[in-house]
Amino acid sequence: SKVAASSASDTPKDFDVGLSTTGQRDNSKTVSTEALMTVYHPQDAENLDSKMLKEKMKEQSWNILFVERGHGVSMFRTKKTRDLVVRGIPEALRGELWLLFSGAINDMASNPGYYTELVEKSLGTSTLATDEIERDLRRSLPEHPAFQSDTGISALRRVLTAYAYRNPQIGYCQAMNILTSVLLLYAKEEEAFWLLVAVCERMLPDYFNRRIIGALVDQAVFEELIRVHLPQLTDHMTDMTFFSSVSLSWFLTLFISVLPIESAVNVVDCFFYDGIKAILQLGLAVLEYNMETLLTCKDDAEAVTVLNRFFDSVTNKDSPLPPAVQQGSNLSDAKSDHPKVDITDLIRESNERYGDIRYEDVESMRCSNRLYVIQTLEATTKQNVLRVVSQDVKFSPSDLEELYELFKKEHFLSCYWNVNSPALQHHDASLPYLDQYRIDCQQFRVLCHLLSPWSHCANRDSLALWTFRLMDESSDCLINFKQFACVLDTMYNGSFTDKLKLLFKLHIPPAFTEVESLSPSKGGDLSKEELIHFSQLSVSSVGDSLESDSLKSSPEKGKGKVDIQAYLKQWQDELLKKEENIKDLPRMNQSQFIQFSKTLYNLFHGDPEEELLYRAIAVVTSLLLKMEEVGRRLQSPTSPVESPAAVTEVPAEIPRKGQEESSSEQTEGSRAQSLRGNHEWSFAFEQILASLLNEPAFVRFFEKPHDIKVKIESAKNLQLKARTRV
Repeated sequence: SKVAASSASDTPKDFDVGLSTTGQRDNSKTVSTEALMTVYHPQDAENLDSKMLKEKMKEQSWNILFVERGHGVSMFRTKKTRDLVVRGIPEALRGELWLLFSGAINDMASNPGYYTELVEKSLGTSTLATDEIERDLRRSLPEHPAFQSDTGISALRRVLTAYAYRNPQIGYCQAMNILTSVLLLYAKEEEAFWLLVAVCERMLPDYFNRRIIGALVDQAVFEELIRVHLPQLTDHMTDMTFFSSVSLSWFLTLFISVLPIESAVNVVDCFFYDGIKAILQLGLAVLEYNMETLLTCKDDAEAVTVLNRFFDSVTNKDSPLPPAVQQGSNLSDAKSDHPKVDITDLIRESNERYGDIRYEDVESMRCSNRLYVIQTLEATTKQNVLRVVSQDVKFSPSDLEELYELFKKEHFLSCYWNVNSPALQHHDASLPYLDQYRIDCQQFRVLCHLLSPWSHCANRDSLALWTFRLMDESSDCLINFKQFACVLDTMYNGSFTDKLKLLFKLHIPPAFTEVESLSPSKGGDLSKEELIHFSQLSVSSVGDSLESDSLKSSPEKGKGKVDIQAYLKQWQDELLKKEENIKDLPRMNQSQFIQFSKTLYNLFHGDPEEELLYRAIAVVTSLLLKMEEVGRRLQSPTSPVESPAAVTEVPAEIPRKGQEESSSEQTEGSRAQSLRGNHEWSFAFEQILASLLNEPAFVRFFEKPHDIKVKIESAKNLQLKARTRV
C-alpha cells in the first residue's frame, strides 16, 4: 500500500531553518532549538564502535529509501518502510520521522510562530495544571542526564505549560510528562510540542483527561482481542479486569513507563507509524510470550510480578546510547536471571503474528466499546453520588435514584433544547462526583414545578427562585444534586419545625429578594430572563462579610489552585451547618414578614381546612404584632408607639373556602400598606414558631404526609412537555 503526503516542498530541513530563525527572533532565550539527545549524546564520527556502525548502516538504509520513495511529506509508505521502522529508526532521523508519520509536520508548518507565542503567554501563569506540572517535572525520566539539569527541565516545563494553555479542556494529565520528555530527547522543542498535540488530540483521543475515557476504551478493545487471539488465557483468568489494571500504563505511556528507555523508543517509533494498532499488537505479543508462566499464576499479584520481570529483561542490543543512560544495562545480576529478550525481535514477532489486525476493525471495536465504557463511568458516578446523598436524606433508595435520573435528564434536556445553552458548560468530568452535573435556576424551576409539594402555590416561581438562591451557597448560579435532594427532603420528610424554618429562610436574605414580573398580566409567573436576572442578584445579609471571606478562601471547583486547608474548613463548616441553632437565624423585618404571610395564604389555598388556616394566620399575625409592641414599650416606655395591632386587626371578611383568591390578596395588600406606615419592626424565628405551634391547623397542614412517588411518576411523563410551557 502506498500513501502519499501532501507537499514535496516542505521538507524537515525547511522547518529547521524557519524554527531557528523564529526562535532567535521571538524568544531566543526561552525556546530551545536543538533536540536534547544531540546536546547530551553527540555522535563521535571519528570513533565508531560496532553499535555506531550499525546505526550508520540504518541511516544509510533510510537514505536509500528516501531516494527510492521520496523524502519528507512526499514519501510513500511501503512494506520496506515498515520493515525499517520495526528495526528501529536511527537516532539522527527519529525526530524528523516522528513528525512526518504523525502529521505534526503539517500542523507546525500551518502555524509558524504559534508555539513561541504560547510560551510567552503561558509562562508565569498559575493554575491547577501548572501546579501539577511543577510537581511532576522531576519525575520525568529522572535517570537521564537531560532531565537532571535545568536545560531539560525548563524545556519540559515550557512544552507542558504551553499545551495546557492551548487546550484547557485537557490541561495536564499524568503520563503526559513521561511522553513529552521522550519527545524532547529526539525532537526540537517546538517539534515536541506539535508531536504532543498530535498524540493528545488525534492519535490518542480522550486519553489525557481526568477520566481517561480513551484509554479505558482501548483497554476494552484489548480485552476483546485477548479473547479472540489468546482464548486459553481468558479461560484461566476468572476476572478480565486484571488485564485492564495491568495494561493501563502501557496505553497511557506507550510502554515508556515499563520498558527501559532504549527499548521504549522503538515502541514509540512503531506507534507514530501505525498508531494504537502497534500498542495493541505489542501487548498481545507480551502476553503470549509469558503465556505458560501466567497460566501457572495463582493470583493477580503473581501475574504482575511475572510481567514486571519480563519487562526488566527486555533489551536493545543495537542501541547506540551510552551504558550510563541505558536502563536495561544497569540491572543487577540478581535481576538478570530472566532470559534476555530483544525489543526488535519482540516487535517483529508482534507484527508477524498480529499484523492482520486492521485499523478499521480497531476503530469499529472502539465505537462499540465506547458506549459501554461511558455507561460504566456514569453508573460509577451515580452510585457514588447516591451513596453520599443517602446519608443526609430520608428518601428511599429507589426514590432517590429516580430523582437523580430526573435531575440529570433536566441537565441534558437543556443541552439538547438550546445548543448555545450555558448548561453545556455545567458538566465537568474532572470535578468531584457531586459537582459533575449541576443545574441553573431555570432548570431548577422546571423540576420544582414538577416535584415540589408546594408547586400549587400562586407565587411558585418566586418560591423556586428563593429556594435556588438559598441553595446556591457558592454564588455561581448552579446547584448540585445533593443540594437539590436535601431541600426536597425537607419539604417531604422534614418535621413541622424543619419546614417552617425552610420557609422562614426563603423570606430573608440571601435567599429573599423583591420579585415583580415585568408583565403584570402573567401574575406571579416569571419569564426565563427575569428568573435568571433575579437569581444572579447579590443581596446583603447578616454575616455576609464573613461569608465573602470564606468564599474567597474556598477552593475553586475544577479551576485554579487547590487549597487543602480551604477544603478542610469547608468540611468543618458543613458539619456545623447540621447543628444550626434556630437562635442563630437573623430576624425577619416587616416587608419580609408580609411576603411570608402572603406565601402562607397561597400555600393554604385549596386545602380542605383553608378557611380555618386563613383565620389562624390572622390570629398569629395579631399576636406577633402585639408581642412586638409590648417588647418595644418595655425597651423604651416613654416613647409613644402606635399599636401595630391596631392597624392589623383581622378584617371582618376572612376569605371563605371557595371564594376568589383575589379577595385574600386585596386584604393582604391593604394590610401591608397599613403596616408600612408604622415604625420598623421585626420577628425572630422562635417567636413565629411558638405562635404557629399554638394553632393545630398549622401543625396538621405541615405534618401532612406527601407521596413523592406520585410526583416522580408524573414528572417522568411531563418533564419534556414542561420545557415548552416554562
